[in-house]
Amino acid sequence: MIKIVNPFITGGYIGAKYFCDRKDESEQVIRYLENGNNVTLISTRRMGKTGLIHHCFNNKAIQKGYHTFFVDIYATKSLNDFVFLLSKSIFDGLKSSNRKTLEVFLGAIKSLRPEMSFDENGMPSFSLGIGDIKRPETSLDEIFHYLKKASRPCIVAIDEFQQITNYPEKNIEALLRTYVQRCPLTRFIFAGSQRHLMGEMFVSAARPFFASTSMINLEAIDRLKYVEFARKHFRAGEKDISVEAVERVYDIFEGITWYIQKTLNVLFSETPTGALCTLEMVNDAVKFVVDSNKYTYSENMFRLPDKQGKLLIAIAKDHRVAAPTSSGFVKRHNLVSASSVQAALNGLLVKEFVTRDEAGFAVYDRFFEIWLSTVFGNGYKIY
Repeated sequence: MIKIVNPFITGGYIGAKYFCDRKDESEQVIRYLENGNNVTLISTRRMGKTGLIHHCFNNKAIQKGYHTFFVDIYATKSLNDFVFLLSKSIFDGLKSSNRKTLEVFLGAIKSLRPEMSFDENGMPSFSLGIGDIKRPETSLDEIFHYLKKASRPCIVAIDEFQQITNYPEKNIEALLRTYVQRCPLTRFIFAGSQRHLMGEMFVSAARPFFASTSMINLEAIDRLKYVEFARKHFRAGEKDISVEAVERVYDIFEGITWYIQKTLNVLFSETPTGALCTLEMVNDAVKFVVDSNKYTYSENMFRLPDKQGKLLIAIAKDHRVAAPTSSGFVKRHNLVSASSVQAALNGLLVKEFVTRDEAGFAVYDRFFEIWLSTVFGNGYKIY
């Protein structure tokens, strides 16, 4: 077993021991799935929805009763990309099954002409290139036919599902909705981080997925729960951390899981065995992370058009902006006009430098936001 040196994991899911809370949310997701419901899971980026999905997949009842497949389509640009990643994720999910189960799946996707080989340890590998996909709709049909006939019920989690709205092919939503309906024993989790797009896809009566799933909006983990989680792991590592320090980290990042984990990871590494991590150490930890990325942040700003760069700085200074085209915001930050702000804002949203939720617009990367407000003004400074 691999020894975990730092308990505050910043990449991937490694088990329930290092997963903070989400007890109610996990039970809700599992209850929906076991009772025949598909699920739409919506949260801001880095709130922990991917970890929650893997945590649910780690549940003993789910492991025993279902094949589970997870596919992140954030980087996909077309239906070809989607088909490739979906087929690969199913293969990866079946690796722990017997060879016959793998061969049944590979036999089902004949149009992809996949190849399976085994290394000296008997571990299978899957050979298929995106260029091998000649007829993506045919291959998609084969994949869903496999899901319908699989040896046990399947759960397919598709992360960043809103990405399909950017594919050049037409009617992808309607196509996928049709296939989902043909697999009554397969459960689907549609996860996404762009709330307005996910909301339109699943709440608008004009869209194919309207009213077809049970909706879960993932909010921040309870502050007290995070304090308990952090102190437990510090003490298990023969260290300690003050309540005030954990609360400060939580408040800086408004409960967003990944940023809390990243900062606690640094604090844990900087706290000697037998010592106490204090409130005074928090700002240094955040500054350490920000400074370690300053060259990337500088490069990002250099590559942005002037109007987009100025708007990004203005948003960072205000932390969150409800109405960026308002005359007050435009004048306060010496921006050109409401129309130029709107054009710049659209560009920043497409490039994902800025995110939008019900409270307004904010810089997507919170560490980047701190760097911007520190370098270009005296706004949202924390050190």
